[in-house]
Amino acid sequence: MDGLIATVEQYISTETLVTLTALSIVFFVGSLIAIPFILVRLPTDFFDTRVPRRWMENHHPVLRLLGHLAKNVVGAIFVFAGFLMLFLPGQGILTMLIGITMLDFPGKRKLEAKMIGQPAVLNAINGMREKFGKPPLIIAPGP
Repeated sequence: MDGLIATVEQYISTETLVTLTALSIVFFVGSLIAIPFILVRLPTDFFDTRVPRRWMENHHPVLRLLGHLAKNVVGAIFVFAGFLMLFLPGQGILTMLIGITMLDFPGKRKLEAKMIGQPAVLNAINGMREKFGKPPLIIAPGP
């Protein structure tokens, strides 16, 4: 074990390892709090591709632009953190899913529906929603 630690310390400083460990713990605890908080509050038809999403449509164009910019930045952070959680402790797939829902790009709704339609993911989310007394998510039937 000492040999492994010595080898790692040749390439990465102890300070960096401590920082990465602290970030890992923060991401893990943050994901345990944020993921259920977000997923439980989604409308049941949020991932139904037949239902249009209109976010900030009744706001001033400048405010809408700033809102979309902030939402995309936060979404990118969630996707990045979710990717890291694939290798570190945390709920990587669900964190990436939340990040993707916040980003704006062509074909996003179909990608979301495909990701959320996976039985393991959908069952995990609906199980979480059930614990909080929320109805299960509705997914559009396949083509």
